Amino acid sequence: MAVSPSCINSKLYADNGTLFISYERVQLLDANGKPIKASSLKKETNYVFNYPFVSTPVILLDLDEPTLKDVKLKSEDGEEYIWKGGVGSKGTIVAYVAICSHQLAHPTPEDSFLQYCQKDKKTMSYKEGGVMVCSSHLSAFDVKSGCKNLSGPAEEPLASVILEIDKDDTIWASAVLGPDKFHEYFKAFKPELKKFYGGKRKGKKKIKNSATLLPLTEYTKEIVQY
Repeated sequence: MAVSPSCINSKLYADNGTLFISYERVQLLDANGKPIKASSLKKETNYVFNYPFVSTPVILLDLDEPTLKDVKLKSEDGEEYIWKGGVGSKGTIVAYVAICSHQLAHPTPEDSFLQYCQKDKKTMSYKEGGVMVCSSHLSAFDVKSGCKNLSGPAEEPLASVILEIDKDDTIWASAVLGPDKFHEYFKAFKPELKKFYGGKRKGKKKIKNSATLLPLTEYTKEIVQY
């Protein structure tokens, strides 16, 4: 029996080791509250929305070419899972939890040390562009292969967010796949949660119905990339 991930609110382990947690299915909207259309996304542009919690940032990208499919990934403790690939008409749209798997660097309204580096640019984190980079400790991740770790101290991929594109071209988020860092994040950044979200309890509230998608340049004041 086939079951949509958005219909299940629990942690699932499949025979092949696949691990995901399904959350409420939410629609991505622009700053004016209008539905985002997949066809309107700009290529290789960092977009940010918060999901599945009020305080947990996600980076969404429309890449310049299709991703790989059915990529086998492994968490730091050895658990394997399968990343199915990008979505959209060309399989180029991806979304990843923007909390570094090394020491939890992430975008905030003040700054962002974690973001995608376009193909025509280079950073100290990796020899080539077209990767997600964390300038906090110079880790790099392959956005076309489930954000698996490529270099630096990070020892596991970034968790990915399951996206669904409806027939009307609207974009929805429904689940998180892979080893998320939410528990560690909430524990480590209590002062930040109080400053930006009114406290840990409010920051841990689950997103319902919709989430606002913004370019990273509008989400944060300063982008730091080495």
